[in-house]
Amino acid sequence: MLRHTTLHGLHVEWGGRMVDFSGWEMPAHFGSQLEEHRHVRQDAGMFDVSHMLNVDVVGEDAQKFLRHLLANDVAKLASPGQALYSCMLNPSGGVLDDLIVYHLGTQRFRVVVNAGPADDDVAWMRRVCSNARFAVEISPRRDLAMIAVQGPRARESLWAARGELKPATASLSRFHAVETPHGMIARTGYTGEDGFEIVLPADDAPELWTALRAADVVPCGLGARDTLRLEAGMNLYGADMDGSTTPAESALDWTVDRTTDRDFVGRAALESASPARALVGVRLDGRGVLRSHMRVRAPSGEGMVTSGTFSPSLGISIAFARIPRSGGDIPSPGTPIEVEVRDRWTAATITKVPFVRHGSSVLGGLTGGA
Repeated sequence: MLRHTTLHGLHVEWGGRMVDFSGWEMPAHFGSQLEEHRHVRQDAGMFDVSHMLNVDVVGEDAQKFLRHLLANDVAKLASPGQALYSCMLNPSGGVLDDLIVYHLGTQRFRVVVNAGPADDDVAWMRRVCSNARFAVEISPRRDLAMIAVQGPRARESLWAARGELKPATASLSRFHAVETPHGMIARTGYTGEDGFEIVLPADDAPELWTALRAADVVPCGLGARDTLRLEAGMNLYGADMDGSTTPAESALDWTVDRTTDRDFVGRAALESASPARALVGVRLDGRGVLRSHMRVRAPSGEGMVTSGTFSPSLGISIAFARIPRSGGDIPSPGTPIEVEVRDRWTAATITKVPFVRHGSSVLGGLTGGA
């Protein structure tokens, strides 16, 4: 049986087209995925992301444990409120999940993991904790819901719906969070636009969702979330990386902190082997739409599309593709390649990512269509 978030009833009532996503029945869209995408790029949209799991890590060894568990170094979080993006690796250096960790206070952290691997993530965290005997309590918080409000007018829209939140959040910097009587509010997101992710008691979420709609924030589904994140150059777990790919093979080596001698899980494996593959951005030069699992031919060898879509903001098809490195080097932007689209090899080009930044194209010669 599929799981439901606390907002499921409202999604159905408001016409959401419900689909199975990692065992959760979630809205793909509420009528027009394209319009939802454009609204986030131009105004403000909201997403139910309560299927993701908040995990509280508390105890005298909380920082020490997370420094061992994660590839990025939580010691960078010098004061409460700061957030850090990281990968959690297996001993072979493969990506078990990508996540955000928030420093909430003395000996208190919150880790937000993806829906699909959430249960396995918690089991792995507890296993690592037990094996090394860290004095830490790991608590999955399914009593919490999570709503993302994203777009150039996201902050103003939240304040229109909940004016009492403005004093605590008006000066909140990007990638920081604050705890309020209403829940944790973080200036983070998965769209490439400004906005907040609000973590609150599940029972309070329907009231906030309704108040945001009354403030003209448009409900958005998983479809728009996927096109937005791909335009913004953000990976999707299970598509662009998983336990069989390392951060360096997933364009995430920048998240691996090696400035100290700490012994984090997977470090030895990363340092003993050189990555043979790379994840690159791709734009299709011919007709068609790029989709996952399409074959790719590059000068360095054959690879595969991991995520692909038609970009509403650019009016072209874009993708991530994993291809062989050439003598250890990543093929440079501008390199011509081919993608097999509907049994025909079609011209494409390796590009920089992100494809879109704050609603505008960062690809030469494209002005954007959103």
